[in-house]
Amino acid sequence: MIDGRQTYKRYLEQDRLALGRRRDRRPKLFGDEIWKFEILLRRVEYDVNCRRGLSARIIGGYHKARFHRLSVRLGFTIPPNVFGPGLAIPHYGTIVVHGAARVGRNCRLQEGVTIGATGGSHEAALIGDNCYFGSGAKVIGAVRIADDVAVGAGAVVTRDITEPGTTWAGVPARKISDRDSHSNLCSALFEAGVTEL
Repeated sequence: MIDGRQTYKRYLEQDRLALGRRRDRRPKLFGDEIWKFEILLRRVEYDVNCRRGLSARIIGGYHKARFHRLSVRLGFTIPPNVFGPGLAIPHYGTIVVHGAARVGRNCRLQEGVTIGATGGSHEAALIGDNCYFGSGAKVIGAVRIADDVAVGAGAVVTRDITEPGTTWAGVPARKISDRDSHSNLCSALFEAGVTEL
């Protein structure tokens, strides 16, 4: 969770690398809407967690309004303070994440992913570091997912995945491989010092 200015900057840097923007330092004026969305997400998290007072509420309200507008435009329903550093969203398209979910660092979400609650519960998934979710993957309920797990396109996860470094697919999801998620994530995230936030 972003708890200060330095953490905020580290989250921005990790997100930039996760998006594969090694050479670019900031988004282009036209285009790069997903990167702009992620920057606004982190800004809103910083405002919510670290700023106090009237001016903070005014500035925070402005950032929230911009964030909401861009969320609707891109089709993303991603609340603040859910994802650790290194969030990567490669494509526009509907993504829905429950506010009670907690996701570790270096998560990649393809279009159509849902991480939600079920049965009227307000509990949602607890997901580890370095996880990948393919197009249309669904994680439903208060399940736990270990580190380095890849969930294939269209898979539906309704039970805990406790074995790290595995790949899951199908409805309901079942283990199909002992291959970890790293080949689906940006390689820059695993270079020396990058994952040490």
